[in-house]
Amino acid sequence: MKSWLIESFGTFAHEIIFLHVLSAFIWVGGMMAIRFAVHPALQSIDDPKVKLGKTLAITAKFFHFVIPFILLIIITAIFMSVGLGFRASAVSPTGEIISQSAYATYQIIHIKEVVWIVMVANFSYMYFKRAKAQKLYDSGDMAGAKESVKLIPNLLLPINITLGILALWLGITLRGF
Repeated sequence: MKSWLIESFGTFAHEIIFLHVLSAFIWVGGMMAIRFAVHPALQSIDDPKVKLGKTLAITAKFFHFVIPFILLIIITAIFMSVGLGFRASAVSPTGEIISQSAYATYQIIHIKEVVWIVMVANFSYMYFKRAKAQKLYDSGDMAGAKESVKLIPNLLLPINITLGILALWLGITLRGF
């Protein structure tokens, strides 16, 4: 499997990196658009039921739109991590550090992996909170639905935006720009 990943990355490096970066920009950029453009515009709706209904509809469409891009980030990250041989260039089979600069790069990769894992966990939490809110909304429990989603625009989404920007920064750092 490892040799296939290395060979595939060698053949399709440009495409894999492009898909990785594109997916990250779509996810992070989409979150920024939702938080800083769509959410404030929704606040101008006076009818609370319409406002909540539109919020749930927009977030459902957005969440389902970005899921394939989140999966692409994970898949392409695996190709890049294995295909570029970061561990092999940084750590010997006995666990000794071969090169300090390669080891620093290897550490940045692990930090970036943790950032994306936290983002995926946070996204999953938002996804299920929104789904719960939809069920409550559909059953006529407006207060419960509103309570279920209230953390998304004010806490959870800004956390993922911040982490996404950090991950993009780390990715650029890894590419040496």
